[in-house]
Amino acid sequence: MAKKNQNNMGKTKQSTDDMIDSAIAQQNDWLENRREYTRGFLKSLNLFARPAEKKTEDNQDVVKNKQKQTAQKALLRAYWFPISCIAFVICVALWVLFVRGPTPARVIVVPTIPDAVVQPVEQKIESVEVKEDVYPEFDIVRIEQNGSIVIAGRWMPNQNVSVLVNGDVVATEQTNYAGEFVYAPASLWKAGNYTVSLFGINPDKKSKDNVFVYVSDKGAENSVSLLMTKDGSTLLQAPRMLKDGDLSISKIDYLSTGRIVVTGDGMPRLRVSLSLNDKYLGFARVSDHRHFGLGADVGELKSGDEYVLTVRMHDGDGRTVANVSHKFVMPEMTGDDDTFYTVRRGDCLWIIARNFLRRGILFSIIAEKNNIKNPDLIFPKQNLQIPVEATKND
Repeated sequence: MAKKNQNNMGKTKQSTDDMIDSAIAQQNDWLENRREYTRGFLKSLNLFARPAEKKTEDNQDVVKNKQKQTAQKALLRAYWFPISCIAFVICVALWVLFVRGPTPARVIVVPTIPDAVVQPVEQKIESVEVKEDVYPEFDIVRIEQNGSIVIAGRWMPNQNVSVLVNGDVVATEQTNYAGEFVYAPASLWKAGNYTVSLFGINPDKKSKDNVFVYVSDKGAENSVSLLMTKDGSTLLQAPRMLKDGDLSISKIDYLSTGRIVVTGDGMPRLRVSLSLNDKYLGFARVSDHRHFGLGADVGELKSGDEYVLTVRMHDGDGRTVANVSHKFVMPEMTGDDDTFYTVRRGDCLWIIARNFLRRGILFSIIAEKNNIKNPDLIFPKQNLQIPVEATKND
C-alpha cells in the first residue's frame, strides 16, 4: 500500500510540473501575441514608433534620393523668377523670329511749307530807338569810406554799357531786366580829379551828362561827386565839414583902384564866396586844378584899420563846408600902380583880367604889357605884371 502511494505521489508531482510548464507556455504565447498586436498597432498609427533595427543600404539610398529631391525643389523655389524671365525672353525671341512677319515700310507724307517771309528787323529796331531817344544815365556815383568807388545807372534792359573815366573805357557792364547796372572797381582810385561818362553799346549811345569826381587825399569825407548837365551841376555826394588844408588863401592883393583880389586853393568845382567884415562881395568857382581867384570892389581901405577877410566854400546845396578868416591891418600904400601875379595851372588871361581889371575883355592890356604874342598861351609859374593904372578912370 505504501508502494502504491509512492507511485501516486510521483505522478502528482509530474502532473503539477506539466501544468506549470503549460501555464508558462500559454503566458509566453499571450505576451508574444500582445507584443505583435502592440507592434502592429503602433506601426499602423506611426506614432511613438522607434526603429527596431539598423538602417540597411536600401534605406540609405532612399534617404539620399529624398534629400536630392528636396534640394532640387529648394533650388527651383529660389530661382523660379529668373528662370521664368529667361523663359519669357526666349519665347518672345522665338515669336519675333518665326511667328511675326516683317514690318511693312511706312510712307510719311510731308506737307508743303510756304517760304518764310523775312521782316526788316534792323530797320524796326532803329525806328524804335530813334523814337524813344533813350541814353545811359547816372543814378549814383559815391566814394566809400575805404576809398572805393561805386557807379550805378540805368539804360535799356539786357544791354552792355561801358564806363569811361577821363575818356578811357575801364569796364563794360550788362544791365538787368529792369535796365539797371552797377560798377565797383576792385582797385582804389588815387587822389585827384576824374570825369566819368557812359557809353551804350548796340546801338551806340553816349550819356548826355557826365560826372565829375574829386577824390581827396584826406579821405571820402572830403571827396565830391558832381553830376554835370547842360543846365548846371547837381551834387551827388557832398563833403562834410572839411579839414584844414582843403581851403586856403595864398595871396591877397589890394589895388589902388579900390579893388581887392584873393587867390587860393579849394576843392574842385565847388563855389567860394568872399566877404569883408561880414559884407558879402561875390563868389567864384574852384577850377579842376583846385585853384580859385576872386576880385571885388571894396572901396578905399584906410591905412592902420583892422579888417577881417573871410572866404567860405559851399557844396551844391549852398551849405558851408569850409571857411578861412584872415585878419589884417591895412598898410600904407606904396604908390606903385602895378601889381604882379604868378600864373597857376588852369589860368587864362580872361579870368586874370576879370579879377584884377574888373572886365575879362581887358586881357589884351595884360598881354601887351607882358609882350605875350598869343594871349591863349600862358604857362604855369609865369610872372605877369598887371597894369592897374589902365582902369583907374573907369
